[in-house]
Amino acid sequence: MSHIEDTISALATPLGFGAISIIRVSGEKSIAMVDAIFTGKVKLEKAKSHTVHYGNIFDSDEMIDDVLISVFKAPNSYTGEDSVEISTHGNPLIANKILELLTRKNVRLAEPGEFTKRAFLNNRMDLSQAEAVADVISSHTEASLRGARNQLNGLLSRKVDELRMLLLNISSFVELELDFAEEDVKFIEQGELIKRIDHVQSEIDSLLKTYSFGKIMRDGVNVALVGIPNVGKSSLLNYILKESRAIVSEIPGTTRDIIREEVSIDGILFKLYDTAGIRFSEDLIELEGIYRSRDAVKNADLVLYINDVEQEFDQTLYQEILILNDRKNILTVLNKIDKGYKGAVSYDISLSALTGEGIIELLNRMKDHALGNSSFSEKTAIVSNLRHYQCLSRAKENLITARDSAMNNMSGEFVSVDLRNTINCLGEIIGEVTSEDILNNIFTKFCIGK
Repeated sequence: MSHIEDTISALATPLGFGAISIIRVSGEKSIAMVDAIFTGKVKLEKAKSHTVHYGNIFDSDEMIDDVLISVFKAPNSYTGEDSVEISTHGNPLIANKILELLTRKNVRLAEPGEFTKRAFLNNRMDLSQAEAVADVISSHTEASLRGARNQLNGLLSRKVDELRMLLLNISSFVELELDFAEEDVKFIEQGELIKRIDHVQSEIDSLLKTYSFGKIMRDGVNVALVGIPNVGKSSLLNYILKESRAIVSEIPGTTRDIIREEVSIDGILFKLYDTAGIRFSEDLIELEGIYRSRDAVKNADLVLYINDVEQEFDQTLYQEILILNDRKNILTVLNKIDKGYKGAVSYDISLSALTGEGIIELLNRMKDHALGNSSFSEKTAIVSNLRHYQCLSRAKENLITARDSAMNNMSGEFVSVDLRNTINCLGEIIGEVTSEDILNNIFTKFCIGK
């Protein structure tokens, strides 16, 4: 990332043809730079903040386009700086000409996430909220969007900051005692100190427990459809998707590669992987598909082990799946029950991918598996980001060490250091404590223009 003093610009709308394109410009000289290429009824530098102005963009005597200019003056803008948004006709040629013209005026092209990084550096949002911006943009379901919005609105930030304040309060008593060590003054009794530490640890534990649920809401559930050839894996995929996505044939081994599709069930994103039938084969292409099937099983959050009424239950294959994944992540599914079933093996779900019988029960079981025993609401602070989870885990470790030191009547210096380390770990979540490397790693994953 480059210096915040630069004036930057980028296309804020998707590249391609459309009704309009929007170019975002931000920095101390942004209004003056755009004013230099804009002709309208008023000078933009004299315009009030949050106003829109019609006029033309010129390159010398050549008119590039008639545009609408939105002016946002510091600190009341997205970045906290003077900012301008140029709305042009949605032709990439026009947008590129304007961007090129701005670069000739010493406006630098923005790097990925640089506008949001500036919003963070200018205290328009904390780091957790800044990360939520990317999640809002990339959300695939209503549930993931609500979770991202909650984080963007500061639900997690407020909870983390509350815990930091509690720890700062505890730490202040411990450090005061160090200042008055010679007078042997007690500002907080051991029992009260441990009680307060236990309370904060309990709150951190509660946040850590939300991660599994939060990760599902954010990233979805990976579901592998697995079984021997011709048991109806592709037919089941097609029925769930309500379209003919996978080729269905009586010929075994039709599916050679993994087919990945997504479906939203009551707001939860399920990523379905239709895999090649696992069996012994000398066909090199089919073998590669089988290898990939095993990888899909290994990485799946949920495995649908599918058989049909005409096949014996393959215990060897089932045991292999158990080795690759956990039993609690596997649902056994019997397909083609429209043909009748007289076998002795009991399955978790019985259905027909032809008639649809039992499909609703399968979808409900998939949803129940994803949610588990979660009782979180939209008002609950939920951890969905791995970085936040790791920071909380480190905070817990330091807090446990601080508690052990207090229990063993060790010097307050030991307790104080571990409490400060805990506070710093929590501070990393919201950006109170951070490094340039962490910031770069976060914001370079954003799209350009945001």
